[in-house]
Amino acid sequence: MSLTRLSPAECDEGLARLPAWSLADDGLAITRRFLFSDFAEAFAFMTRVAILAEKADHHPEWFNVWNRVDIRLTTHDAGGLSRRDLALASAIDRFAG
Repeated sequence: MSLTRLSPAECDEGLARLPAWSLADDGLAITRRFLFSDFAEAFAFMTRVAILAEKADHHPEWFNVWNRVDIRLTTHDAGGLSRRDLALASAIDRFAG
């Protein structure tokens, strides 16, 4: 998958297909907060995402507190958003239900 940084128009187009995700303030990443019923459910979600990310060789930046998981996706090698981020976000959304 491409490691080329997306243009602003491509970012807008990609985010239109990912309505639960937001462009980060720096414009270099997309973010989403996930809320679960408890820590075990949040951790199970993180485990599923970790396996998916490892297979894709594209790893999220994330933060977890109890039932909350905040995810930030960016492609460091591209200097910002790439198609890899959009693809991983779409795959993560399938786990979120």
